[in-house]
Amino acid sequence: MIAVVWSVPAAAQDIEWRTYGGDLASTRYSPADQIDAANFNDLELAWSLRTDNFGPEPEFNLQSTPLMVGGVLYSTVGTRRSVIAADAATGELLWIHRLDEGERGAAAPRRLSGRGLAYRDHDGVGQIFYVTPGYQLVGLDAATGRRLASFGSGGVVDLKENMDQDIDLVTGEVGLHAAPIVAGDTILIGAAHLPGGVPESMENVKGHVRGFDANTGERNWIFHTVPGGDEFGADTWLNESWRYSGNTGVWGQMTIDEELGIAYFATEMPTNDYYGGHRHGDNLFADSLVAVDLKTGERLWYYQFIHHDVWDWDLPCAPILVDITVDGREIKAIAQPSKQTWLYVFDRVTGEPVWPIEERAVEASNVPGELLAPTQPFPTKPPAYDRQGVAVDDLIDFTPELRAAAEEVASHYRIGPIFTPPTASVPEGPWGTLMLPSQAGGTNWPGASLDPETGIIYLYSYTQVVSLGLINDPERSDMNFIRGRATEVSAREAALTIDGIPIIKPPWGRITAIDLNGGEILWQVPHGATPDNIRNHPRLQGVDVPRTGRIGRIGTLNTKTLVVAGEGGMFTTPSGERGAMLRAYDKMTGEEVGEVYMPAPQTGSPMTYMLDGAQYIVVAVSGSGESGRLLAYRLPPE
Repeated sequence: MIAVVWSVPAAAQDIEWRTYGGDLASTRYSPADQIDAANFNDLELAWSLRTDNFGPEPEFNLQSTPLMVGGVLYSTVGTRRSVIAADAATGELLWIHRLDEGERGAAAPRRLSGRGLAYRDHDGVGQIFYVTPGYQLVGLDAATGRRLASFGSGGVVDLKENMDQDIDLVTGEVGLHAAPIVAGDTILIGAAHLPGGVPESMENVKGHVRGFDANTGERNWIFHTVPGGDEFGADTWLNESWRYSGNTGVWGQMTIDEELGIAYFATEMPTNDYYGGHRHGDNLFADSLVAVDLKTGERLWYYQFIHHDVWDWDLPCAPILVDITVDGREIKAIAQPSKQTWLYVFDRVTGEPVWPIEERAVEASNVPGELLAPTQPFPTKPPAYDRQGVAVDDLIDFTPELRAAAEEVASHYRIGPIFTPPTASVPEGPWGTLMLPSQAGGTNWPGASLDPETGIIYLYSYTQVVSLGLINDPERSDMNFIRGRATEVSAREAALTIDGIPIIKPPWGRITAIDLNGGEILWQVPHGATPDNIRNHPRLQGVDVPRTGRIGRIGTLNTKTLVVAGEGGMFTTPSGERGAMLRAYDKMTGEEVGEVYMPAPQTGSPMTYMLDGAQYIVVAVSGSGESGRLLAYRLPPE
């Protein structure tokens, strides 16, 4: 299995959490085992840290995963994206760093607190790096929160500069929610943009990936995710559409194999998520996993998961490093979760798929000006871990009446297998294409977690159907088509629910365990209690509705014996309180072994650490009417 080193400070029992993903391999794993199946239900709230005052107004979507190093917890918080240090045992605030970016921050495409930060140990001195909403890279002294004088200009590097394109320093549409990742003297930075279903223009900022010197802030290298001129891949943008097409950034987390000296990142799609008529061709390096030399940025290998994406099934999360044994052959592998709910597995040295990935013919588009790729990659192993495509059998059948109503709703739309193209929305129908998974997944930015000792990966995914219709609207965009619905069709008519009941069968949220040594699903369970509106629905009275799971963007945490994940959305808990539950499962069987009350849903992926003989689990929660806070759980003191 992959060799992962956890930092163990002076106290032998202490275990830290030094990177967003738990380690550079992005495993989200800790060997901590004090909290287990026998005592998970006994967890108590050790401390809570509200984030309301770390910005001009409260935040209701706190997505951060904190770090813990040397007994200090570090996190981004609040609508200003402040950085705080707190006592990891008590939650007491130790320092705060705040940068008011004014108009630049207000114009940012990726605002609020973001998903975290990076820690670097430089000759025994701790350093913190994070990206502001206005797309500036800031270096801080971990002990004091003061900016690093030798880094950039007074501790700040303007990321809108040195990006090989002209970007307005205030309004240029580029930013980042993700945490940077640091290895040795190199900081990796991706790029994100506004959601791209209704872009104003076919022209946009390109989301190139860069490596920066962690000592000086100087740019060491840049990887052009949209190649230009005579660069490799430029011929996959027909009619020189690489000149004006943008996006194609890395808005999720990245992964590093320090031993091999390789960085891995997964890219998003180009400008316009659902119409590619202005960018014919396969569009490298969109929707690709790319391996580059950590120090130089030189491309080593790549694999494109979707050719000419028009479904917004871009890659949302970090790939995970794992050492596996397949048919007696030891492989240094890398596994990439996806919105499509395929787990793509490669040899991380060569880029060769561990199991065959077949190019299969897919349906052509009937949207004027669109030219889709004739084939798409289909992995043969592991199997998809959630539903793909829409058929009549996927519709709810709690009662014959509900099935008939669901079929009536679906009759207004185009349905079909995965990669069924978007369609122009017209009043007489189709109103759009029913797409499953949705553009959000499947799996989204929280990604997956791995047990490096067994080679088993754990993924949360959710099942939600959406309509993908296209319209022409010159007043909103210079593109031929953008996402929309025929104006003659009302939102009520177009709803993909029956009196609030989704038309697609549950489970609507699940956790899946996949054994990467065999490429098979080990177990799969619904994750999350059935929503109140389903449990109490008058059309479901007397119907035996199994646990449905809950929709959310949920990250999993692995410990020595458990898989831990909180729920998305609020419901009435067994105690009668409104809230959500933090749940624990047996890693090998999927049996639920414990649950703990949370006052709001999980919105940031959980992490854990051992400090002074006690194990803590910390998770960010927030939601409608519940502003962001960090919750730290531990067992009662003896």
